[in-house]
Amino acid sequence: MADMEAFREEATAWAAGGPGDAARELAARCSVRAVVLLEGPSDVAAVDTLAAHRGRNLAAEGVCVLSMGGAMNVGRFARLLGPPGLGLRLTGLCDEAERRYYARGLERAGAAQHGFFVCAADLEDELIRALGVTRVTELVRAEGDVRALQTFLRQPVQRNRTAQQQLRRFLGTKKGRKIRYGSVLAEALDLDRVPAPLDGLLASL
Repeated sequence: MADMEAFREEATAWAAGGPGDAARELAARCSVRAVVLLEGPSDVAAVDTLAAHRGRNLAAEGVCVLSMGGAMNVGRFARLLGPPGLGLRLTGLCDEAERRYYARGLERAGAAQHGFFVCAADLEDELIRALGVTRVTELVRAEGDVRALQTFLRQPVQRNRTAQQQLRRFLGTKKGRKIRYGSVLAEALDLDRVPAPLDGLLASL
């Protein structure tokens, strides 16, 4: 929905230091009830794709899926969109290594921490483990990236990494690749083998 996309843009601009009037107006117009706070756009792509794969339209349900541009921004978004600001319900995903930033930011904003779901390394790692190395490699081939992958794997630094670690690193080697594969990997998931953090997030909405 165009209005929800506009709300997402205005909320992001507000968090960057802009005025919040437009975000407040759009939140009311779109009947926003919850905001899913995610670290980056590849996470947004995966969540949106999996929700659609399950037959859900989160925007129509009043849920805004939003990229914060980094885990350390969670406190700012929580203050503006959570209890001290718009009073919206907050949920999302975080990486295990970033859990402390989320805990501190949410606590300061008076927002509940139990609504956030933790990925062991990151969401890409969760998706690769759920699909398996063979299936992900097939998807890389189908996307026309197999030669780039082969070149990447010849780098000496990759020799001591597992195949799963190599694929995770590969997804982040070119601008836009993580976003594209966020959708590709989420779309390829069997709905009975969704990673627990993603499954828990969508079930909570």
